[in-house]
Amino acid sequence: NAKVFEVPGNFDLAMNKALDLMREDPNIYLMNSVNPWRIEGQKTVAFEIVEEFGSPDWIVVPVGNGGNIYSIWKGLNELKILGFLRKMPRLLAVQASGASPIVKSLWQGNFVEVESPSTVATAISIGKPVHWERALKAIKESNGAAVAVEDDEILSSQSQLARFEGVGVESASAATLAGLKKALLEGIVDRRESAVLIGTGNALKESDVLPLRFPLERIQLEKTIEIFRG
Repeated sequence: NAKVFEVPGNFDLAMNKALDLMREDPNIYLMNSVNPWRIEGQKTVAFEIVEEFGSPDWIVVPVGNGGNIYSIWKGLNELKILGFLRKMPRLLAVQASGASPIVKSLWQGNFVEVESPSTVATAISIGKPVHWERALKAIKESNGAAVAVEDDEILSSQSQLARFEGVGVESASAATLAGLKKALLEGIVDRRESAVLIGTGNALKESDVLPLRFPLERIQLEKTIEIFRG
């Protein structure tokens, strides 16, 4: 029978507790980015991108634990070694300003932990990424970059994706659009360059908070009929 354990703390504390349990009991199977099979599975994202788009100039990735951006870099690197990729896309890591250890570490040259990460983008609200070394490696070896965006920029991008593209993503995924905007403004990305944004987290993951973030006017059926009748 499945059980849910509540941890009195943030993701980083829960991650450490899960690792402790796994070490104590070899029968516990940890299915997150620590698991090498997950990395192998996630790297196929790179295969799909290259198959569909060839070699885009940039791939924009939301970064929390660092496994996703490393996986994509791993897949790209393998394609390049095998001769299927002429030019390595540059990786743009995007984090929330309140949880940006990778961005800070890249700028300072050494790992900087964020002790109390805070952002509306809960999926990337991580202060001590398990794969921070690999994430930095992926960014550096792809000649990439990293940017941090504010929560209001993330929420604005989440709204724009839904309103103008009909794409409902969670806030962590919307961070990629916010990050690309910032990278364009800062001259990191040129407007003539192509970019693929990773946005695989569905908005249904945040169905409990979305109505509070984006309140809509509720119109009764009778009024709707009157509006259409003029």
